[in-house]
Amino acid sequence: MYGVVEIGGHQYRVEAGDVLDVQKLTDEAGKTIELDQVLFVGGEKATIGTPVVSGAKVTAKVIRHDRSRKVIVFKRKPGAYRRKNGHRQHYTSLLITEINDGQGNTVKIDADSKNAKKFLK
Repeated sequence: MYGVVEIGGHQYRVEAGDVLDVQKLTDEAGKTIELDQVLFVGGEKATIGTPVVSGAKVTAKVIRHDRSRKVIVFKRKPGAYRRKNGHRQHYTSLLITEINDGQGNTVKIDADSKNAKKFLK
């Protein structure tokens, strides 16, 4: 089973066990959060929300807060004008631990998976 969730104005396709980098959230690292803006749940029987699927939720664990690689912006115009800027975007890494479709079906992360062993201790 998979779902499409909205986090910070962006839509992401998630499955149990996925590690997802999203815009920075205010939650602390190690905390478990529930995402209730589920737009679509797919699997054996697909459920489309209008605009969200009622009762559906995705549970995730905040792994860490970090900054992405530096992006260099170099501007140059004719003459002697040159400008070099850099930017590093803040992000939050989430581990998707559980998907509930709102009809009683739930998919949890496999305890033997690589991400579960690495992040769930």
